[in-house]
Amino acid sequence: MAKDLPVIGIVGLGNMGGPMCLRLVAAGYPVVAYDLNADALAWAVAGGARAGASAADCAAQADVFLTSLPRPDHVEKVMATALPALRAGSLWVDLTTNRRELLARYLAEAPKGVEIIDSPVTGAVDGARHGKLTLFSGGPEAAFRRAEPILSHLGKVIHCGALGTGNVVKLVTNQLWFIQAAAIGEGFATGLANGVELAVLWEALKHSVGDSFVVRHDAPSVFAGHYDPSFSLDLCLKDLRLIQELNGNVRAALPMTMAAEGAFALAASRYGASAAELHVVKRIEDDAGLSMRLQGDWVPPWEQ
Repeated sequence: MAKDLPVIGIVGLGNMGGPMCLRLVAAGYPVVAYDLNADALAWAVAGGARAGASAADCAAQADVFLTSLPRPDHVEKVMATALPALRAGSLWVDLTTNRRELLARYLAEAPKGVEIIDSPVTGAVDGARHGKLTLFSGGPEAAFRRAEPILSHLGKVIHCGALGTGNVVKLVTNQLWFIQAAAIGEGFATGLANGVELAVLWEALKHSVGDSFVVRHDAPSVFAGHYDPSFSLDLCLKDLRLIQELNGNVRAALPMTMAAEGAFALAASRYGASAAELHVVKRIEDDAGLSMRLQGDWVPPWEQ
């Protein structure tokens, strides 16, 4: 291990944060990790990270401090103790899909000499495991250049502009993802109800203007019948609420986004907020009396 590599602190070792932590360990960085879930922390330690005593302890030891948390309120809870523990000269990179206003507040409250960038990620659990995420970074150019060599071990890094713009771009990508996830169930149902075999329909979509990440990556989770529990309806609705906050600055009606939010809310009311994200498609299956099971070796994304 090179002695001049910065110490990485990371808090949040869930479906995304855990694999990202291990990729940084594998890249040779000294990593201090923490999570409230003891099993998640033990898994990271077994992979080569060192356990921090708390979020504040990780922040105090870190040259570059990463947070990967489910929701903005989780960031607030962690940073209540971690922000004042950051040392002058350190850099905080928030990988959470967050509110840009919250990041601006922390920039004003941070100890002198602490830099902050936001860098939410996309690419699902398999992307986190294989270093094939896309990271949307917002913040000063100098801070971004400092973070980029580290973040590049996680995937492709795109500098989006000032602090907070990373989250705007991430939420736009999720805006389109949620619309497509809700729509693909409608498309499958239309084809099935009119005599087209699901395998034929899927193959046609992959070679048409209807092709998308959802068609290729997410549809197999519907075919397998597990609907991808690595991301919950609750998290979808959290992001849709953040998207609607941004949409308040748009002086036009955005009916597709509103319809997607309604579709996910309906699925959550039917199956529970903790149900897997693609229950937005299962609701259509159940109401239409159709089955979207398809024979195949559908390896779950979190096992790829």
